[in-house]
Amino acid sequence: MNTSIRIVDEHISFANELAEAARQVLAEHTRDGLGTSVKEDKTLVTRLDVMVEKRLRELIESRFPEHGIIGEEYENADLGRSHVWVLDPIDGTASFVAGIPVFGTLIALAVDGVPHLGVIDAPVLDLRWLGVTGRNTVCNGEAVRTRGCNELSSALLLAGNRDRYAPEQIVPLDNLRGATGARVYGGACLSYGRVAEGRADIVLDAGQSLYDFAPYRPIIEGAGGKITDWLGVPLSLSSDGNILAAGDPLVHQQALAVLSGR
Repeated sequence: MNTSIRIVDEHISFANELAEAARQVLAEHTRDGLGTSVKEDKTLVTRLDVMVEKRLRELIESRFPEHGIIGEEYENADLGRSHVWVLDPIDGTASFVAGIPVFGTLIALAVDGVPHLGVIDAPVLDLRWLGVTGRNTVCNGEAVRTRGCNELSSALLLAGNRDRYAPEQIVPLDNLRGATGARVYGGACLSYGRVAEGRADIVLDAGQSLYDFAPYRPIIEGAGGKITDWLGVPLSLSSDGNILAAGDPLVHQQALAVLSGR
């Protein structure tokens, strides 16, 4: 492993502790009521989103007070630090509210602006993907790999919520839909885990916030896949939230060409 990245076993163990803490909050308090409200951007938030993030921030501040934190529900803290944690307490809140188990907790640790550790934790399905730069991605402790795909026309595409696409992004979305073999919509964070373990071939998302996508780069790359923005630039904390991931790098290249209209 490249020690210059400065992700160590303590960080990996702690990321798992954070995921367990998020599960505990959800298990203990979901039955007490969700307390759902609508934000200004018309996305949903529950009191569980706030409770989970509050607990994770407390743990980070106690263990790594020298690290920064970016989260969905609270103000960002110490963004100038070399190590910054990125938190989405419940990715897929609308699915959570509806009782559809397509949601999870997202945890990432970025070093010098690049996510090098990522966790997707899906508590209802009891699945946890963990990726670290320079290591094999694992799901529940077992190594996973993406699958090969000979042609874009045979690929299974997992596409995010159409409501997040800007008007000018609908044509590229429709073009990619037409170029692929089959499609599934609305998988949220699970889509990236499924590509990492070879169950699907491509994920396309648009209009994502940083906390929505920060863990995905180490997870996809550590499983043998490729993930970038729509221009082919590797993801960082400054990416624009338009995401293309593929299990097969050749299919990723073909999908980029479709998105650009080539």
